[in-house]
Amino acid sequence: MDDLIKFPQLIAHRGYSECYPENTLIGLEAALKAGADCIEFDVQFSKDGVPMVMHDIKLKRTTGVGGFVNEIPAVQLVHISAGEKQRFGEQFNNEPIPTLSAVLKLLDQWPQATAFVEIKEETVEHFGVDSVAQCLVSALTPYSDRCVLISFNMPVLEAAKRMGIKRTGWVIQDWQDDSLQRAQKLKPDVLLCNYKKIPDVEHVLWKGPWQWALYDVIDPEVALRWVRRGAHYIETWDVGGLLNHKKIMSVFKGSGHG
Repeated sequence: MDDLIKFPQLIAHRGYSECYPENTLIGLEAALKAGADCIEFDVQFSKDGVPMVMHDIKLKRTTGVGGFVNEIPAVQLVHISAGEKQRFGEQFNNEPIPTLSAVLKLLDQWPQATAFVEIKEETVEHFGVDSVAQCLVSALTPYSDRCVLISFNMPVLEAAKRMGIKRTGWVIQDWQDDSLQRAQKLKPDVLLCNYKKIPDVEHVLWKGPWQWALYDVIDPEVALRWVRRGAHYIETWDVGGLLNHKKIMSVFKGSGHG
């Protein structure tokens, strides 16, 4: 193993979503069982303002049901299957849309795990920056040492920081000077970026008071390249695929995975 490689942290993007329905309790727990250090999941608010773990504002793709998350109260959403029938058939029909509260309870069972909680922009636009920030700060405060509130939306992260959130992560849209300037203003704990948006040259990851998380990495060689270039976190759909690959097993296993 290259002694210069720092042990990275592995983030499971929407859980072990290569093999399980995304953003479900079974998929998130499977990621932790497979050896992920961190789980990442998305939050949209129900009609009555309850944080639900769901990526799309539309229900159709993962549930097969019409409508929008923010048009249906939580008491109904928790009875809708999120089993991604198009991908998995009937296998996960009993997996409902989870609440944020239910997912956070997983952390009680996995005391070393960290959760990256992404608040989606549609919810911010619908419910308002301050309302969303206050709700998330309240929900995450009991787990403040183990959660990173992340978003593409900078104002909601700024508001959450004013309200006392402990850790934030900004997901950058583009590798541009303007993005660097905004990051320097926000000073998040983590910068997240799709590695494909970074120019395909030996660019140095921006230096600052943050750590880097790069997604969506499924190729072990790509994972190793970015770790060597300073990535602190590698985010992937396929936790098991990376951890069980011979070329990088020693690097990731050395950080306590598995």
